[in-house]
Amino acid sequence: MADASTTNHPVYETDALIAEDIEAYLETHQNKTLLRFITCGSVDDGKSTLIGRLLYDSKMIFEDQLAALEADSKRVGTQGQEIDFALLVDGLSAEREQGITIDVAYRFFATEKRKFIVADTPGHEQYTRNMVTGASTADLAVILVDARKGVLTQTRRHSFLAHLVGIRHIVLAVNKMDLVDYDQSTFDRIVADYRDFAKEIGISEFTPIPISGFKGDNITTAPSDNTAWYKGPSLIDHLESVEVANTAAQERSFRMPVQWVNRPNLDFRGFSGLITSGTVKPGDAVRIVPSGKTSTVSRIVTMNGDLDEAVAGEAVTICLADEVDVSRGSVIAASDDPPESADQFEANIIWMSEEDLIPGRAYWLKLATQTVSATIQHPKYEIDVNSLDHLAAKTLSLNGIGVAEVTTDKPITFESYDSSRALGGFILIDKLTNSTVGAGTINFSLRRAQNVHWQSVDITREQHAALKNQKPAVLWFTGLSGSGKSTIANIVEKKLHRMNRHTFLLDGDNVRHGLNKDLGFTESDRIENIRRVGEVAKLMADAGLIVITAFISPFRAERQMVRDMLPEGEFIEVHVDTPLEVAEARDVKGLYKKARSGELKNFTGIDSPYEEPESPEIRVDTTAITPEEAADIIIDRLLGDAGAGRPRGHEHD
Repeated sequence: MADASTTNHPVYETDALIAEDIEAYLETHQNKTLLRFITCGSVDDGKSTLIGRLLYDSKMIFEDQLAALEADSKRVGTQGQEIDFALLVDGLSAEREQGITIDVAYRFFATEKRKFIVADTPGHEQYTRNMVTGASTADLAVILVDARKGVLTQTRRHSFLAHLVGIRHIVLAVNKMDLVDYDQSTFDRIVADYRDFAKEIGISEFTPIPISGFKGDNITTAPSDNTAWYKGPSLIDHLESVEVANTAAQERSFRMPVQWVNRPNLDFRGFSGLITSGTVKPGDAVRIVPSGKTSTVSRIVTMNGDLDEAVAGEAVTICLADEVDVSRGSVIAASDDPPESADQFEANIIWMSEEDLIPGRAYWLKLATQTVSATIQHPKYEIDVNSLDHLAAKTLSLNGIGVAEVTTDKPITFESYDSSRALGGFILIDKLTNSTVGAGTINFSLRRAQNVHWQSVDITREQHAALKNQKPAVLWFTGLSGSGKSTIANIVEKKLHRMNRHTFLLDGDNVRHGLNKDLGFTESDRIENIRRVGEVAKLMADAGLIVITAFISPFRAERQMVRDMLPEGEFIEVHVDTPLEVAEARDVKGLYKKARSGELKNFTGIDSPYEEPESPEIRVDTTAITPEEAADIIIDRLLGDAGAGRPRGHEHD
């Protein structure tokens, strides 16, 4: 290792010395508390420079990194011949070329008192979703403001988002004070402007600090020679003194979402997860939510042996004294103060996808270790982060923030986000692309979710079907307008009727005269149309009927939604596979002609997409066979092997 008198930054000469130094480092820092924080604000407010300065001043730069930094500063830096600290963080070539942060960059550093993980989040509005990602795990936010520009739109946006995702420690870092000659009146004016805005969004306290990330003023010591008028702490002093989340979490009631059931052998059964709040000891009474079953803790197991007590922030395996039903997604909680369970909520939604939110479409909702199917209703309103006005909205676009009702397909265990970030925050995932499209924070469960309960009945769906001597099924016809769905579906029902089968045909046009007469043909209305029909089809199948539906149902996600409503094997997708040009040539209703002329908007195949089934149970080509032949194929499949599972790829071409 290099002579300490020659450099303040460590240099490693051999692998052995690297290992030795890492071991010494861990021994020095492992017992320190950890603070996660973010830097955010508008473009070019100096976020990356500030983090680079923190890394440099805390001696967290190796000698080879320092040499590379000096070389890069001369080559692509923005500070002339001086060190450009931002280059320590802006790792993407696009960031260096544009001089902005795009991705979220995480960096670790430590001082004598505490360890830190800092996220440098992008300032450009286009990358607001990246900022939310960084803020979701942070305890503190450093909101940077350029002293020359004052409070800007992104300052407000990032402050609002930081508060929305539960960050309660805010530092207003008025940066680049060196460029305004360290003028106190400039600092005071910016603080006053920010205080007025902060009150409007619910930020009651924040810590203002005048700094220069480039020159180092008030970063590690305060006041600097240039700001003798400032009487507050340096940035590092403040970061070292803030209470971390785990400390506060330990004071709340015990909660542990179950990550997995630990069953290595017949003699051991435990439930593993991260304790999100409270403490637990052997002998404590606990309740399993949502089942409501109770037991007591018999052991707390870790890789390093059993514990007498476990606290928030620790990953453990809990063994119970009783054989109760616990699975992934369950929450083990204090018996006398369990969290709620419900399937309908009001939530704040932050939309992160370039594709707009589609109200009524089913998305995966992930909350803690729970994954459920969820639909988002039309937003009650969208929030203008500049004026804080509530705006009417039918959907949310990229970076939009709104309030909406969320419905899940089964109850989930939750707490309001104000009470628990772990059990109150969720993400939304597109079911087809598997990409994260949104994030949300639960405000409260809806009253109807608590007041409406499932009423058990004595006659089961199996008894209904046995009375009719048949297996229930839903034959779901899908295809373009004019493909022949209704014609074939009608023939199928007539043939089944002659065979004394109990059926009911739901036709796309017919249900729009009554059940769905209030719906149009926008994407969201089409989704609601299919959701309602799916629920009706499910009720009819529960009654033991063979249900036949004939709907364009253009979106795979909604067809999958209906499939998921039914028991395995009862949903039979029939793709009436007719090319667009053939369907358009038939054009019995003259709809394609109107769509081509612009008279009919949102028409499938013309200005609205049709997503073909990827692996339907039955595919019929109406250009090769007659409707009668198609009906015979469908009935053979239904009565022949429908009860033997759900085989794929049965085709007739």
